[in-house]
Amino acid sequence: MPASSPSSDGPSLNMSRLARWRALDRRDKRRLLALMLVLPMVHLALALFRYQRVHGWLERASRDRRHIACTPAALADAQRLAELASIAGRRGAIAASCLRQSLVVWWWLRRRGLSPQLRIGALGSGDAFAAHAWVELDGVALAETDLRHRAFDGL
Repeated sequence: MPASSPSSDGPSLNMSRLARWRALDRRDKRRLLALMLVLPMVHLALALFRYQRVHGWLERASRDRRHIACTPAALADAQRLAELASIAGRRGAIAASCLRQSLVVWWWLRRRGLSPQLRIGALGSGDAFAAHAWVELDGVALAETDLRHRAFDGL
């Protein structure tokens, strides 16, 4: 393979990312940037403090909001937010796990007055163990198109 091949693939990949960024509407750009700022803060908080404390802070920060019904439009918007959180978790300053992404989406939706459920599940047999976190809104798992969350038993 010629030495110039990897560098010729790089610009096309970057252009693809740039094209995807440009294709986002203004609201999604703002939300994606906000998620890229909040996810590292949640990551740091979880590195310094126990999960229960961080969860409590986020819960208190999103409490006392007016509660709104989950309309089809609100559900579609929540799905989009979860998709953006997934992008921010993969492309941001830190690689944010599903727990960090889910905590941020859960907090964000609560601040909007919705009633999301934060789900944490485990899957294990013998020495193998896996955990997964996701957010459900009105019984719908957000940004879980592959249905992998169904394999996890809730904790």
